[in-house]
Amino acid sequence: MGSPRLVSVETLPDDPEACFRPASSGARTVLASSHNLFGDFGEAEVEAQDDGGTKDVARPPVRILRDTAPIYSSVAVDDKRNEVFLQDNNLWSIRVFSRLDNAKPGTPPTEARRVIVGNKTEVQFNSCVYIDPINGDVYSVENDIGDVIVTFSHDATGNAEPVRKLKVTHRAYAMAMDEENQEFFVSVQHPPQVAVYRRGASGDEKPKRLLIGDKTQLSDSHGMAIDTKRKLLFVDNWGNSADDGVPGSGRFGPPTITVYRLNANGDEAPLRIIQGPKTGLDWPGAMSVDMDTGDLYVANDMGQDLIVFHSSDHGDVAPARTIKGRSTGLSYPVGVFVDSKNKEVWATNIGNSTATVYPLMANGDVAPLRVIRSAAEGKQSLRFGKTQALAYDSNREEILVPN
Repeated sequence: MGSPRLVSVETLPDDPEACFRPASSGARTVLASSHNLFGDFGEAEVEAQDDGGTKDVARPPVRILRDTAPIYSSVAVDDKRNEVFLQDNNLWSIRVFSRLDNAKPGTPPTEARRVIVGNKTEVQFNSCVYIDPINGDVYSVENDIGDVIVTFSHDATGNAEPVRKLKVTHRAYAMAMDEENQEFFVSVQHPPQVAVYRRGASGDEKPKRLLIGDKTQLSDSHGMAIDTKRKLLFVDNWGNSADDGVPGSGRFGPPTITVYRLNANGDEAPLRIIQGPKTGLDWPGAMSVDMDTGDLYVANDMGQDLIVFHSSDHGDVAPARTIKGRSTGLSYPVGVFVDSKNKEVWATNIGNSTATVYPLMANGDVAPLRVIRSAAEGKQSLRFGKTQALAYDSNREEILVPN
């Protein structure tokens, strides 16, 4: 790197309607990994050109930048069975641990009780996990090109097939279940919306209702939480928006938390909005509500903290509490879960392959009660997520990696 280099020369097909050349005797076979969704492709053929192009199609890379450890995007606690479920969206798996697991300094990584992983699971770009408190079913929201919510039985392990699949809108991110009304909510990044489905929905079943439109002030919606006691719906937004049909309509706004009636529908305006520099919001991720107090817990990715707002907060208001500092072990937290039964709050950290748990009322630079660690102690994750369109800065000798 640092100077132009010819990588390969390929001949385009003569037929303008053709997308691929038929395999020839010069084709070599490449095996896809059987440990993830790409295993579905089985054997793929790569053709070596015989007309002056590059011959060595199977040459190994000079080096590889790759994170081989789990990176956790979401967390859910099954307080009936005393288990913790972690979404690993690096290796595309769901890992299950004891709630009381604790990787102390100097100890090896925490061993999972079981792992759901493999091409049959259809787990990919998994951004949210939810555990049914009654039967223990495991729901997994598949972001990006996943476009589904897959559901597994509680004891599923290995390359298990989902017991149920629901086709959802492209770029679904988070979900929350309203057990009382037997329906669940799904946030969608773009076009920003919240879709509400019947509990048990599967296949191509459509939402019961949609919260969508200009009046909603949704913009690149990510985390979501519901308060069934106070009948409220919370959505956090990154502020990016655009009308795909209007060139030049894209804009970057400030991050917000928009608050709605629980049964909001259509192009309905929020009851109130939390927004402004005092809030500290910076790429907020998952959210979770303490039903006893109504407090809203937010995983604040780029803020490197967990921030807590009161249920009635609005405008440019500072968090009621903030868990932040070197002692906390937080590193780009994107997942959060309030365990009301055990008076704890969990966070998942994409920066160091850990899940950390704190007293529910923790504030400041507080050390975690316990840590689930799935990599070497002190590890810093690469934080890759669907890398594409790489660029190389020859002046700084840096590789720029969009995710």
